[in-house]
Amino acid sequence: MNDQTIRTIASASPLSLEIDVEAETTRIVNAMREQLRHTLRKRGLVLGLSGGVDSSVCAALAARAVGAQNVLCLFMPENDSDPESLRLGKLVADTFGLASVIEDIGASLEVMGCYARRDAFIKEIEPEFGPGWASKIVIANALASDGYNISSLVLQRPDGSTEKLRMPSSVYLGIVAATNMKQRTRKQIEYYHADRMNYAVIGTPNLLEYDQGFFVKNGDGAADLKPIAHLYKSQVYQLAAHLGVPAEIRARPPTTDTYQLAQTQEEFYFALPYAQMDQCLHGLNEGIPAATVALAASLTEEQVLRVWRDIKAKRKATRYLHLGPQLVTPIADFHGE
Repeated sequence: MNDQTIRTIASASPLSLEIDVEAETTRIVNAMREQLRHTLRKRGLVLGLSGGVDSSVCAALAARAVGAQNVLCLFMPENDSDPESLRLGKLVADTFGLASVIEDIGASLEVMGCYARRDAFIKEIEPEFGPGWASKIVIANALASDGYNISSLVLQRPDGSTEKLRMPSSVYLGIVAATNMKQRTRKQIEYYHADRMNYAVIGTPNLLEYDQGFFVKNGDGAADLKPIAHLYKSQVYQLAAHLGVPAEIRARPPTTDTYQLAQTQEEFYFALPYAQMDQCLHGLNEGIPAATVALAASLTEEQVLRVWRDIKAKRKATRYLHLGPQLVTPIADFHGE
C-alpha cells in the first residue's frame, strides 16, 4: 500500500481532518474576492500579523486573493509582547512580499491605564506585586473534574520564584477587562488604516476559536471577513504548509502573547492541545461516538465526554460574543438588494 493510498483511506474516515489543500485554497480565495468586490466593495485588505500560524495563513490567502500590493500588514506590539512575535510577523510579510507598518500600542495602553488597572486588581490578592513581577492567568484542566473550570493567577517574583493563587471573580473579571484593552486598541488601529485606504479588515480566528468564543468582542472578534473560521486548527496547519508559511512559524506553539509570562492557549482557555481539541470538537459536531473519538484523540471515553461538556458550556457562556446589538423592534435590511 503506497503513501497516496494511505492518505486517501485516511481522508475518507469520518475522523479525518485532512483536506484537499489546493481545492480549499481556491475556494477560500474565490470567496474572499467575491466578498471584497461585491459585498464589501473595498479595494484591498488589512490584517494584524501576530507571528502565529492563523494570521500567517490569512496573510498568504489575502495575497493570493487580491495581490500582495493590495494587502497591508500591521505589527502592534505592546509592553508585554514577546519580541519573537514581531520578528516572525516580519518574516511572514517578507515571505509573501506584503507592505507592513509597526504600530507600537504600549504608550496608548499606558495612558488608558491598561497596565495600572490590571496591576491594581492583582494587588488585591498579592499586595507586593509591582515592578519586576510578572503574571498570567491559567485555567484548570477540563479533564480533571466535572465542575467549573476555575482560573488561577500565576505570579512570578523578581527572584524567579512563582506562586499560583485562586482569584475571586471580581479580580478575574477586572484583570481580563483591563487586558482586553489590548485587543480592542489593535482593532481600532486596523480600522484606521482600513478606512484611510478603503480596505476591508480580516479576522483570523480558526473554527476552534470561533466556536468556543476565544476572542474579544469588538476587539479581535471584529472584522469584515473571517476566511478561516470554518477550518479546524489542524486544517489551518495543512494550509500553512501548502501556502509556504515559514517552518518556524508552523513549529511555534500557539500562544496568546497577551500576558507578561509566556502562556499557551491551552493554559488560558482550551485546557488541551489543539489537536485533541480539534478531534473532540469535530466528533461532537459530526455526531461521532465518544468511544471512537477517544481512540483518535488518545483520551478515554470519559475524558471525551468531559471535554464535550466543557465545549457546550463555553458555547453557552460566550454566545453573546456572536450577537449583534439587540433591538427592541427589528429593522428591515434596506440595503439587501
